[in-house]
Order: sequence, then C-alpha cells, then structure tokens
Amino acid sequence: MTPLEAATHTDPYDYYARLRDEDELLFDTELGMWIASRAETVEAVLAHPDCRVRPLHEPVPPAIAQRATGQMFARLMRMNEGTAHRCPRSIIEPALAGLGANHVAGVVTQLSAGLNTLDEWMFTLPVSVVAHLLGVPREQLRTVAGLTRDFVACLSPLSNAIQLQNADVGVSQLSQLFRGVLEETALLALIRRGDWPDAKVLNANLIGLLAQTCEATAGLIGNTRVMLSRRPELVEQVLRTPTLATALVEEVARYDSPVQNTRRFVARRCAIGHRVVEAGDTILVLLACANRDPGANANPDSFVLERLSRRTFSFGSGHHRCPGQQLAFAIASQAILEQLWRQPALPADAEQFTYWPSLNGRIPRFHSTLMRE
Repeated sequence: MTPLEAATHTDPYDYYARLRDEDELLFDTELGMWIASRAETVEAVLAHPDCRVRPLHEPVPPAIAQRATGQMFARLMRMNEGTAHRCPRSIIEPALAGLGANHVAGVVTQLSAGLNTLDEWMFTLPVSVVAHLLGVPREQLRTVAGLTRDFVACLSPLSNAIQLQNADVGVSQLSQLFRGVLEETALLALIRRGDWPDAKVLNANLIGLLAQTCEATAGLIGNTRVMLSRRPELVEQVLRTPTLATALVEEVARYDSPVQNTRRFVARRCAIGHRVVEAGDTILVLLACANRDPGANANPDSFVLERLSRRTFSFGSGHHRCPGQQLAFAIASQAILEQLWRQPALPADAEQFTYWPSLNGRIPRFHSTLMRE
C-alpha cells in the first residue's frame, strides 16, 4: 500500500500507525515526495509560509491550464497565497461563521424533502444548501449541484477527457448563472461587501464554496452512515438526543476523515522539525493519520461520541484551513437526522459499499442507493 492508495483502502489506519512510528518526515521514493504523518508535523507543514498550496512554477494543474476550468481555478482563494488568499478569506470566513446552525438545519430540512437516493443525500443536498444560501433560485439548485460535481471531477489527477470537457461546460454555465440570477440573501450580501478585484474573482470564489462543499460533505455524510451501521447503538442515542448528531459527525470527521490527505509544495529551502526540505519538493500531508495520533487525541482508535478536546485535521489547519468546516458539520448532522427520522432502522445492506476512486477523498459508494420510507 502507498499513502495515496490508503485513502480508499478498506482500513488504512494500521498502516497509518506504522507511518507515524517512522521518521517525522519520511521520504517515499516510489511517490517521490515527503510524507507527513504525525500531528505535530502535519501542523508544522500546514502552518509553514514556505509550504504552498501550489508549486511556484505551476499555479494551475497542467491538465486544465488552458481550459475554462483553469481560468476559474486560478481565481480561487484556496489555491492562492498572499493577498489573493487573505483578502477573499477575510470576507468569506466571517460570513460563513455568521450562519446560525438552526438556520442551516432549517434549509437542510426544506431541501431534503423528496430526496430518494443516497447519492442525492450525499452530493446534491449539501451543494444545494450552500447554493440556496448564496441566492440560487430553488428551481435551479439540482442543476447547480450537478454542474458543481462536474467541475470538482476535473480537479482530480484521475479525471479523464470526458470529465475535463464536462467540467468546462459546467464552469461556463455556473459562471453565467452567478453573473445574473442570484437572489440577494444575507450571506451573499455580506460576501459582496468585500473589496473584490472584479466580478470574475467574486463569482469564482462563490463557485469555489460550492466545490469545497461537494465531496468533503458527501464523504462526511457517507462515512457517518457507515459508522451508524457498524454501531447501531449510536442510532438509538442520536434519535433519543438529536443534539448529539453534531458530535457524531465531528467524531466521524476525526475517526474516518472524508479528506484523507492534502499536499504542500516547498517554495524555498526550509526546515520542518529536524528535516530540511528543498525548493521544489512535495509534501503529502496525511490529515487522517494525524487525526489518529495519540499526541493529538487520547485513545485515538476508539470512537468516542462525546470526546473532550477533540482535535481534527480533516479540514486542514493554519491559514489555509477550510472556512466552511462548521457549515459542513451543520449540513451533515442535520442530513443524518433527517435520514434517521425517515428510516430509523438502517437496512441490512447498509455496509455494502466501495469507495469512489480518489487519491485523497474517502467517499462511500453504497451498493444499495435507495432511501426507503
């Protein structure tokens, strides 16, 4: 197994534990990159100013550099450094933080009516919630969710020519939508108040919010269902005390992260702990491995619903941590509650699944896709 294969392995956590027992920063000759597995090292890499989200010589992945998706990618705050990252983030982060959990839960409840497949619950619903909060008319939410999924597919090194073409179409249609028909919501009003360089940058980052929501929240909902099928007593606890749903998804995010790893690219020679890395080096940051580090969480291999002082690296840390972490938790926890209220007894085949192909995401693909009443 390699650290990239581990993301969709049945159970990668013994393997991750062995990696943590190795050096604080281990060089993988097969992958040609450094591996950061311990919580302390992961945190150090993510906080280091010389560890960037993109290589200096390659700000946009080559596969999309000359495409419409590449132009969109270049404007995303999460894929930039310095002012291009700080200014948009200073607008978006407090706007998302101001969303009340009860308000988000209400939107989830409204939009979940009529959903019949797990694919819709995992992929369509979360993106639809964020799109609704950004002012997308209700009749266009499903379309926007589908187009967002098309865009996200092109960001993977595993994407094929058809996915790249579909992503270009998706980005063009999303850009047109965000230029015209958005309704003025409280969230959109807050975001628009920012000093954006131009409308294209604003719209790109609105679409970026949808993209960040897509797979991470799908994985969070899916992995929570897997946990509930393996620990049915949790179903009883959550139905008895619905406020525990948030603790449930937060612990799932730590225990079986929907985002298993991310990468950083070294801009100049620097030290990470006792190791010196060179400009041009790549570091694979094992977020899921850090979540299970005993130095970050006591008794890390046990699923503890009401864990004290939980530390979770699944959404990153440092200046590039995901600004939508709490929003993802709010959407996923209410989605799980709605599913359990509709179907308190999970079907016997709930554990029959594989994982969607990915080098960093851990998203179940259930064999039984229907939600039965």
